[in-house]
Formats: sequence, structure tokens, C-alpha cells
Amino acid sequence: MTSDDQAVRIPRSRVALSTASVYPESTSTAFELAARLGYDGIEVMVSTDPVSQDAGALQRLSDYHELPIVAIHAPCLLITQRVWGTEPWGKLQTARRTAEQLGASVVVVHPPFRWQREYAKGFVSGVAAMRDETDVRFAVENMFPWRARNREIQAYLPDHDPSDEDYTSVTLDLSHTSVAGDDAMAMARRLGDRLAHVHLGDGSGAAKDEHLVPGRGTQPCAELLEHLAALDYQGHVVLEVNTRKATTKEQRENDLAEALAFTRLHLAAAVHDGAQ
Repeated sequence: MTSDDQAVRIPRSRVALSTASVYPESTSTAFELAARLGYDGIEVMVSTDPVSQDAGALQRLSDYHELPIVAIHAPCLLITQRVWGTEPWGKLQTARRTAEQLGASVVVVHPPFRWQREYAKGFVSGVAAMRDETDVRFAVENMFPWRARNREIQAYLPDHDPSDEDYTSVTLDLSHTSVAGDDAMAMARRLGDRLAHVHLGDGSGAAKDEHLVPGRGTQPCAELLEHLAALDYQGHVVLEVNTRKATTKEQRENDLAEALAFTRLHLAAAVHDGAQ
């Protein structure tokens, strides 16, 4: 090869589908669609769907569809405050046990809400302590301020941006950087090898969390994927997109197929022959 010839580096990252991407359809539907479309795995958003809370049921779905479960998203949303109990640390311990049982390598967790003051007070050190108890990585996700009537409310402690804290593993969500007005590429570079997990979805800069199909908003989805490929990123890339506006099953499937095609296309980096 000449010095002008190029090869393409494609990292061994799994491209997975979040079960949240088929809402209001079921967890079971997510497995079926992911298998049919050719995703590499599943991230389970633990929700009010009983199947998402049941490790045995999830294992049966994984086995039947021959799709590994790569991550468990702990029940951190307002609508899941009573799922797996009401004690925050108990939820994370249950998420860890579920991940270990299912062979998932990551638990995604949100930073505490401001009103969870005791939980927030020991959150950073508590996550660090749990890190030493398991091979599962607790990847704290970036969030965003809440906005209402032209007011901005900092809803999370210690901050919505986990790159400022001493976490060893972080989940980067591009729909969330859109809402927050954060620079996704700057955050990715700041995180370095602490970037353990990616939630890929787009946003237009609106004040709400949009989770658009990548390429339909203003976030640097393609640029981030190419950056990860150049680094030979070994974490997971999870499509977490909103298909609630899909009027038919075919439209939802088309959106998820487009999201997967976009990700596979851009999760590659040109490298010159002999480059490391």
C-alpha cells in the first residue's frame, strides 16, 4: 500500500437497542425487533413492564432471540420511583445482581434528584465503593437542567454533568447534551477512557428530551462515532431513540433500522497504513 492508501478501523463495540426505544410497546417487542433488524444486543430499561424487572424472563428472551443483554438501566426515572423498592442504593444493588446474573457488563445510573439529599450526599463515594465489589461497571449518565416557564432548575446533584466528578465510568447521552446545551464532543474528550457507554440519540436543542433518530437533529452523532472508532472504543453504543410518534409498527421498525444503519456507517474511522 502507498502512503495515500487508507484502511478502515471498525471497533469491536456492540451496537445495541434500548428497550426504551419501542415504548409504549413491551420489553419483549424490543428483543423481537432487535433480533430481526440485526442489532448486536439489548440494553434493558427497567420500567413498569414486569418483564423488564424479572431476570428469569429476560434470560429466556435473551436465549430465545440469541441476543446478549449488554446493560441494565437502573430504574431512576420519576415513573419508576417505586420499581425495585424506594431505597436508591437498594435499586442499584438489585441492578448489579441482575446484571451479574444476565452477563451484562454495565449498569446505567442517573445522578440523584436534588430532593434525594441523603442519597446525593454519598453518591460519588458510594458508586466508587460499589465499583470495588463487582466487575459490572456503574456508568453514571449525563443529564440536563429542567426548564419551565423560562426558568432553569438544576434538578440533579452533584451536577447533571458527570464528567466533572470522580466517576471511573460514565454514560454519554447525546439527546441529553442537546437539552443541556453541552458540547458532546468536548465532554467525550474530557472523559477519555472513563467513557464506558454511549446512548445514541439526536436532539434539536429543544428544552425537552427528544431522543431523535441519529442524523435528524443537530448533535454530532456521526462525529462522535467516528471519534470512537479512531480510538478503537470497546464500550457499547446503545440506540435510545423515541418512536412514540410512529403511527404503525412498520414506521417504528423503519426508524430503528435507520438508526442502526446510521450507527454502523459512522462507527468506522479511516486510518493511514501503518498508523496505530
